[in-house]
Amino acid sequence: MANGHPSFLALLFPPPALGSYRTLKMESDEPDGHSLSRRVEWCDVTPLPQDDGPNPVVPIAYKEEFRETMDYFRAIYQADERSPRAFRLTRQAIVANPGNYTVWHFRRLLLQTLNVDLYEELDFLQQIANSNSKNYQLWHHRRWVVERLGIDARAKELQLTKKILSLDAKNYHAWSHRQWVLQALGGWEDELDYCQQLLEEDIFNNSAWNQRYFVITRSPFLGGLKAMRESEVRYTVEAILAKPENESPWRYLRGLYKDNIEVWVNDPQISLVCLKVMNAKSNYVFALSMLLDLLCHGFQPSEEFRDAVDALWTSDNHPLDSDLAKAVCCILEHVDSLRASYWRWRKSKLPLAA
Repeated sequence: MANGHPSFLALLFPPPALGSYRTLKMESDEPDGHSLSRRVEWCDVTPLPQDDGPNPVVPIAYKEEFRETMDYFRAIYQADERSPRAFRLTRQAIVANPGNYTVWHFRRLLLQTLNVDLYEELDFLQQIANSNSKNYQLWHHRRWVVERLGIDARAKELQLTKKILSLDAKNYHAWSHRQWVLQALGGWEDELDYCQQLLEEDIFNNSAWNQRYFVITRSPFLGGLKAMRESEVRYTVEAILAKPENESPWRYLRGLYKDNIEVWVNDPQISLVCLKVMNAKSNYVFALSMLLDLLCHGFQPSEEFRDAVDALWTSDNHPLDSDLAKAVCCILEHVDSLRASYWRWRKSKLPLAA
């Protein structure tokens, strides 16, 4: 806890109530706390040590608890033992190392064989996530579980990802899981409004822009990119004019014409937003970049564009090239110094003037 506020993980995964899963640590599932080798339950199993070869260069100094757990796990895994004790052992092995994909794989086999309550499995996953919220194996396993629970799990999963994203707006795992839930289980009806809400909170949230594009191109209720283009262009142009230094809406604007470059080049809304930003003479790098792309795809500019570009050049000693595309590259080379080499390369690829 910092500054009196609970941590991200504490908010997302509160401590279990009494009687639920215990705090995750290397501990016995037996009340006596004895090691596996001292339990009657495991007396018939011969542990299978890790094979590091005859001459290991740098043997890993595993803790004894971990070594024993994995030795017994290898034994039951090799025997393909589908039993309750094997299932309990996978829990202990996952707590010891949540990134072991072989243990996760075997646990899924056991879940199927033993017909374990999958809602209890979700509770277990939340406990693991207390300290491993960005574990790939954990999220993959959760998807597998939810897939078998089906539509009944949809609301819970969408709410879970919302909660995560309210605390970590760019959590890749949460976004990926949310997109999978939408495609596999539905729930599209309110998703565009959710994207709108996120962008109202932070117009620079590139993950929300990405999700917005995902929704308009995949939702079965919106009619696809072509049907949504006009309203989305208006929305995006407003976002650009409000914050022209924000790269996300510029990229989004290009994406709206992904299926038809010719329409993009000839849509006056596109060139006009570039012109407006250039005339404002502030934060115009992305406007120039888009104008350059338009020119390279056959856009025929009016004299207004030449005047706007000329007005951005500050060096009297070096007059701008008469070719508008080359002039744009020259300005970008100076004002976008981090990518100066790229703009020089772009200029070198422009066709020679007739």
